[in-house]
Amino acid sequence: MTPAGGAALRIGTRASDLALTQSGQVGEALVAGTGHEVELVHVSTHGDRDRISPLAQIGGTGVFVAAVRQALLDDDVDLIVHSCKDLPTAPLPDIALACFPPREDPRDALCARDGLTLAALPAGARVGTGSPRRAAQLLRARPDLDVVGIRGNVETRLGRALGEHADLDAVVLAASGLRRVGREGAISELLPLEVMLPAPAQGALAVETTADALALGSWFAPRLAAVDHPATRAAVTAERSLLRSLEAGCSSPVAAFAEIVPEDAEDASADGDAGTVLHLRALAIRPDGARAVEGSARVAIDLAEDTLSGATSLPSELGAELAEDLLSRGAGEILAEAGSR
Repeated sequence: MTPAGGAALRIGTRASDLALTQSGQVGEALVAGTGHEVELVHVSTHGDRDRISPLAQIGGTGVFVAAVRQALLDDDVDLIVHSCKDLPTAPLPDIALACFPPREDPRDALCARDGLTLAALPAGARVGTGSPRRAAQLLRARPDLDVVGIRGNVETRLGRALGEHADLDAVVLAASGLRRVGREGAISELLPLEVMLPAPAQGALAVETTADALALGSWFAPRLAAVDHPATRAAVTAERSLLRSLEAGCSSPVAAFAEIVPEDAEDASADGDAGTVLHLRALAIRPDGARAVEGSARVAIDLAEDTLSGATSLPSELGAELAEDLLSRGAGEILAEAGSR
């Protein structure tokens, strides 16, 4: 039952264990101290119904998003929670990206038989992933591997390498997802960023609601602002801006990661106060891993700014600037070759 505090907060979510866990965790943070409860409303998406076809063939960007967004627009739910890396970069006029909770570990995780690391896998080892970005970087690091395309939820994919009927030597999944569903024990190695740069916005969650809900002052609007994490918002905004400027989708062989770092001592202000810097690195890579265009950029920012996610914000400009640099050095050709542009 809902307590006297008011109606339940209706959250639209896919029905996978990971989506339900993520939505439930975010919902509990949002209703904390309000007297409201959380109601998870299951929404079936095209990506959930087709578990066989590669993502690029069934819609790529947004394949897990359109149905839950429609539930929001139809007023069947109050808000929706996404794995931010699955979220299209094009804004929608009636929907607001209202909250980015603190980001989980953005790294990719190798889950291998016998606890093997990437370096210790034997020549010709079969490694499963459904991500062109992961596949390309695996082949860049270990051209001798046999990288196999796989689909399915967390347990299905883990079972391909660690289950009773395993047919692979290892699989690669996002560390954040494994941790959220309590399966971090399956990780045999957290792949360093120098080996496996993550997908833009990997490890982050995004909460959307209608623009009207914010404009009209819904009861949960202050809670969205309270749970929002400025450092995560800044980093994710830069990464998504880069992806948008490259005109690439979430299934493209593009990687990006931004983080807040201390300002270099020599660049500190005259009064001795060190500021904060947003540092972004990114790459576009051929599917076979044989060629990559990579780079980095940085900008000093104030996390208290009101424009961190706006189209003209410093994080957004940083992403666009680095994308332009990558394109000038051949990233567009790589993405066109991969069918991602």
